[in-house]
Amino acid sequence: MEPEIASVTPEGDFFVAPPELPPLKKRWTTSRKAGVIVAVRRGELSLDEACRRYRLSVDEFVAWERDYDRYGVPGLRTTRYQIYRQTETKAG
Repeated sequence: MEPEIASVTPEGDFFVAPPELPPLKKRWTTSRKAGVIVAVRRGELSLDEACRRYRLSVDEFVAWERDYDRYGVPGLRTTRYQIYRQTETKAG
């Protein structure tokens, strides 16, 4: 595997660009999810290619993107997902 190269999001968070993402058998981290989102937005990877390459559904990618837009990289944590949803329900 190639060495990981970190990039910085507009919020100042670090992430690993898609070519350096690990094999599918490894867990998704927030930085890996952010790397895919940013690569798709920059046009480095199409949505269809990202979903095929990383075995994601479009709905899953869109959910990651929504959480990234609302909460930044920390919003991509699966352990925080329920907390964010509860906060939205109370505020709404």
